[in-house]
Amino acid sequence: MAARNKARKRAFQILFEADQRGESVQTVLADWVRHSRADTRQPPVTEYTMELVEGYAQYADRIDDLIVTYAVDWEIDRMPVVDRNILRLGAYELIWVDGTPDAVVIDEAVQLAKEFSTDDSPSFVNGLLARFKDLKPNLRREQ
Repeated sequence: MAARNKARKRAFQILFEADQRGESVQTVLADWVRHSRADTRQPPVTEYTMELVEGYAQYADRIDDLIVTYAVDWEIDRMPVVDRNILRLGAYELIWVDGTPDAVVIDEAVQLAKEFSTDDSPSFVNGLLARFKDLKPNLRREQ
């Protein structure tokens, strides 16, 4: 598994755990870093994982607003927790991270949905992130 792929998976796991625990993503990230330093059996938290989690945290309200606006017939709190957090991570990386091609971001999010969510989730994640990709120039300007 490529390093960025692992970093995205860990970032997703941190966002998911924070959502489940009702904690901030920064708190859960700090827990993960602390555990990985104390126990070599724990996976390391890479710089890119930290960048993704901290970046998401910076735009969390805006990202949730975008998901609510463009996820037709879905309220964010009724959306499956896995899908919600895959979308949060994908939206952050797609809209605010310039170093990764859009197609890669969307593909990686779809792969997470295939691995961790329902049979319907990959197409839902793909469709919503594709919409964000198309609207990306305007979404960045509207901050």
